[in-house]
Amino acid sequence: MRLLLLTFYFPPDLSAGSFRATALVDALLERAPRDTQIDVVTTAPNRYHSFAHQASEMERRPGLEIRRIALPPHRSDVLGQARAFATFVRAVRRLTASARYDLVFATSSRLMTAALAAAVARRMDTRLYLDLRDIFADTIGDVLPQPLGWPIRAVFDRVERWTVGRASHVNLVSRGFESYFRGRYPGREFSFVTNGIDDEFVQAAPTIATPQSGTRVARIVYAGNIGEGQALHRILPDLARQLRGRAHFSVIGDGGRRSALEAAIAGLDNVELHPPMPRTELLEAYRGADVLFLHLGALPAFEKVLPSKLFEYAALGKPVLAGVAGYAADFVRSEIDNARVFEPTDVAGAVRAFDALELRTAPRPEVA
Repeated sequence: MRLLLLTFYFPPDLSAGSFRATALVDALLERAPRDTQIDVVTTAPNRYHSFAHQASEMERRPGLEIRRIALPPHRSDVLGQARAFATFVRAVRRLTASARYDLVFATSSRLMTAALAAAVARRMDTRLYLDLRDIFADTIGDVLPQPLGWPIRAVFDRVERWTVGRASHVNLVSRGFESYFRGRYPGREFSFVTNGIDDEFVQAAPTIATPQSGTRVARIVYAGNIGEGQALHRILPDLARQLRGRAHFSVIGDGGRRSALEAAIAGLDNVELHPPMPRTELLEAYRGADVLFLHLGALPAFEKVLPSKLFEYAALGKPVLAGVAGYAADFVRSEIDNARVFEPTDVAGAVRAFDALELRTAPRPEVA
C-alpha cells in the first residue's frame, strides 16, 4: 500500500499543524501493514519569519519519505502566504504527476491544503481522507472586514463544498464543528479525533503538587501564534496594566499582529515578548510559569474551535487562564481543573478569573 500525506507544516517547523502531522505519521507507521510506503510532501520551515531552522529537502526512513518544498521568503501577510502556497501547489503537482497512491491524506486548517489533496486524489481517481482543523470558510468571513469578508467567504464556501464532497472520510478536530458540518453535509459520517497530548508534555507532567510562594509576582506565559485570531493586542495591554505589581507576562511567538502588540505594550514593564522557540526551550518556559494564558478574539467562528494549546497547558498541571467562548469555554470548565474562563477581550472578567485561580502546580491525571 502506498499513501500520500499532504501537510503545509511539518517538523522542524513550529505550528499545531506540524505537530499534528507528526503524530499522524507516527501512528500510521505503527499501525499500517509492513509493506506500506508513506510519502509526505510538505514545506521547508516557514511558519515564522523569526524562526529559521534548516531541514533536509529529502528525508528517508523505512516506510517513510519526506519531501520539503522550499518557499519564497514571506511574512504572515495575505499576499505572502498566497505566493508561498502557489509555490507549494506547483511542486505538489510536479512531484505527484506520475505517481499512483492507494490513499491521499491531508491535514488542513486553512482549507487549501485539503482542496489541493482533493484535486490530487481526483486526478488519480483514488480515495481521500481529510483531517480538518478549522472551519476556514466560516472564519474568514468573520476575520476580514466587511464588505470584503462575505464575497471571499462565498468563494471559500464553494471550495469547501467541493473538497468535502470529494472526500471518502472527514475527521474533525473539535466537537464544536459538528453542527456546522452535519448541517451542511447531511448523511455524511464524521469522526472526531482531537489533537491530544504529545509525549513531550506527558513526560513533563508534574507528579506532586507544588504551591507558589505567596509573595512572588505571578509569571503568566502565553506561547503560540500572535495573529488577529488570538487578539492579544486587544487584551494584554489593559490586562497587564490592571495586574501591574501582581503579574508579569511573557509572550512567546510571532505572527501577523506581533507589531500591533509591540506598539500596544510600549511603556509597560510587566510584558516581555520572545521569538518562537523549539519545544525543549518552550517546556522550560512552561515550567517556570505560574499561570498559562490563552486568548481568542471575540468572533462567532471561534466559538466552535478547540485550540490544541489547551491540551499542552492542561498536561503541565499549571493554572490556566483562558479568554475563550463557546465550545472551548465549555471544554475548559468541564475538563480542566484549576482553570478559569473569561469572555474574550473582557479585561475586568480576566482579572476576576485570575483572582479565582489557585497558584499551584498539581498533577492532572485525568488529562496526562
